[in-house]
Amino acid sequence: MKRLWRFFPALPALMLSGCTVDLLQPAGPIGEGNRDMMVLEWAVMMCVVLPVIIATLVFAWKYRASNAKAEYLRNWSHSNKIEVFIWGVPILIILVLSGFNYWSTHYYDPYKPISKEMQVKVGAPNAKPLHVEVISLDWKWLFIYPDLGIATINELDVPTKTPLDFRITSDSVMTSFFIPQLGSQIYSMAGMETQLHLMASRPGNFQGEAAQYTGPGFSDMRFRTIAMPQEQFDAWVQNVRSGGNPLVVKEALDAQTYQKYHVPPAAPHDAAPKPAPVVYFSSVQAGLFENVVAKYNVGMTHDHHGKDMDEKAMDMHSESHAAAPSNTGM
Repeated sequence: MKRLWRFFPALPALMLSGCTVDLLQPAGPIGEGNRDMMVLEWAVMMCVVLPVIIATLVFAWKYRASNAKAEYLRNWSHSNKIEVFIWGVPILIILVLSGFNYWSTHYYDPYKPISKEMQVKVGAPNAKPLHVEVISLDWKWLFIYPDLGIATINELDVPTKTPLDFRITSDSVMTSFFIPQLGSQIYSMAGMETQLHLMASRPGNFQGEAAQYTGPGFSDMRFRTIAMPQEQFDAWVQNVRSGGNPLVVKEALDAQTYQKYHVPPAAPHDAAPKPAPVVYFSSVQAGLFENVVAKYNVGMTHDHHGKDMDEKAMDMHSESHAAAPSNTGM
């Protein structure tokens, strides 16, 4: 039994051996930048942590009670060198981290479109962006492809090496839109539109999630982000439009059918809601995203330049001045 205790320090590593750290396994230039900044800041912080740990062990050993040869300065009270060191090093680290954070905050600004430099890096300098409108609901995600006339629930299909321009809002409480392996997260809020620009540099099946608690169905508010080559993506779009995919519903996504999918998944009383299934729509009513934003702003929405535009919000059975209804349990 005593021999088994020697393997105790390795227990955490064995318990986590099947886990993956999405933030450290990026699949796009924004994700790579986020990872590099996180590792760089961790390395800078280790410049303090490791010396302190080593010094603690050295001092504990050198000045142990049994070491009669250790120097003992009975009247010592102050050292300018030590004061400069213990204050100067933290100040220097703060300045270095501040510089890194200032640069990365502006370079990886979520509202900033994917740069030409990033497109060249992945080998697609002339790729046109794919526009996706995202609406967070209780407890699922609705993705509208306005240029393609299709939509999905709880599955985001995108082509690789193509800039992804997201417009994000909520028809419920505030939450956070996050695809860890692709990059930055950003909030989704009712009556407001946020933007996010990402790109997948390789094919893959990546997890997306709501990164903020929103009620009993929060743990299942996840979606799959499937990145595929452009040719495969085009075939998928055609398959959805034609209704050939078994996940395509017969009805179009419009003002009436939206109400059906807007409500939380049915669940027994006092039971956690069931996860929403993946659904494809072969056609979508134009302006759905804008009207979801407008219904919380007395029928007003904004263009991409921030100017107010008059727009008649469709009847979604929600009061403009009221907060989005949601059984958050808070």
